[in-house]
Amino acid sequence: MTLPEEPNLAIVGATGAVGRELMNLLIERRFAHGRLRLLASARSAGRLLPYCGTSLAVEELTERSFADIDLAFFSAGGAISRQYAPAAVEAGAIVIDNSSAFRMDDDVPLIVPEINGNGLARFSGPAIIANPNCSTIIALMAATPLHRAATVKRMVISTYQAASGAGAAWMAELQQQALDHAAGTPYTMRTTGRQLLFNVFSHNSPLGPEGYNEEEMKLLRETRKIWSDESVLISATCVRVPVLRAHSAAINLTFARPLDEQEAHRVLAEAPGLRVVDDRAANRFPEPIDADGKDDVLVGRIRSDISQAPGMGMDMFVSGDQLRKGAALNALQIAEMLP
Repeated sequence: MTLPEEPNLAIVGATGAVGRELMNLLIERRFAHGRLRLLASARSAGRLLPYCGTSLAVEELTERSFADIDLAFFSAGGAISRQYAPAAVEAGAIVIDNSSAFRMDDDVPLIVPEINGNGLARFSGPAIIANPNCSTIIALMAATPLHRAATVKRMVISTYQAASGAGAAWMAELQQQALDHAAGTPYTMRTTGRQLLFNVFSHNSPLGPEGYNEEEMKLLRETRKIWSDESVLISATCVRVPVLRAHSAAINLTFARPLDEQEAHRVLAEAPGLRVVDDRAANRFPEPIDADGKDDVLVGRIRSDISQAPGMGMDMFVSGDQLRKGAALNALQIAEMLP
């Protein structure tokens, strides 16, 4: 399937943080399109959202919402994707899904354009294309160039994930907790269920029997699929931090062959979608506040792992905007690559 020059679009979950970010990116990146249909739950139907100097009304999502739609972006959670994405495909649309619903399906491509975008050349729609998890995208933007240079055999990663990864309501509650603190009133915890301000806690996804939560297992499974390598060893620890919208991660790699620090710098500096921030003299490295609102993933603290044989391991730190490259931007970049 070849998209029209100006495809008709639908955004499922248009009132959420990722949906709103996608609307902004359509304008910012001048993505040519025809009709834009904003879809959400019945309680949001009729709500007006600003777009291109005017306002568009949100429509209730139903299985009949995709008539004449060429390309549908889904950002409303796995249950919604599982229920409605097949209906969109049946109606003739290509679906780019930001949920985890179809990521591990063998017949669904899992795409980060800078890493495995060439997989879209074999793609024919209507069908579903999956957007990887935000932490996977941000981590692999930096880990993949080094994997190609020296073959990563093992990756140990600790993530520092922003409120945005849990949605707009978490972002609003973090801001409200800051206001509560300033006012000396009890913290609002209706959405988060706990204090996020001045706190760090284990990622709010269910734990499996092995003690890893779902977010940690996504990093394992999705990395193996994207790299087409079931042998790579991965251990992850994912936590929430009181940051509004950019995720960070500390990454430790073990290589199959030596890679020195200077070569790692060169490889990362030349990789698309990355910006090296590595000023040891000034002690300036990637920070989520600097990644906020940026397309590039920031990478720094690049150093040989002294606990491993010379050249056989590397440490680094990354920060990337969860709503942009971790979600909406990656989805739109996929759309931009479609034939």
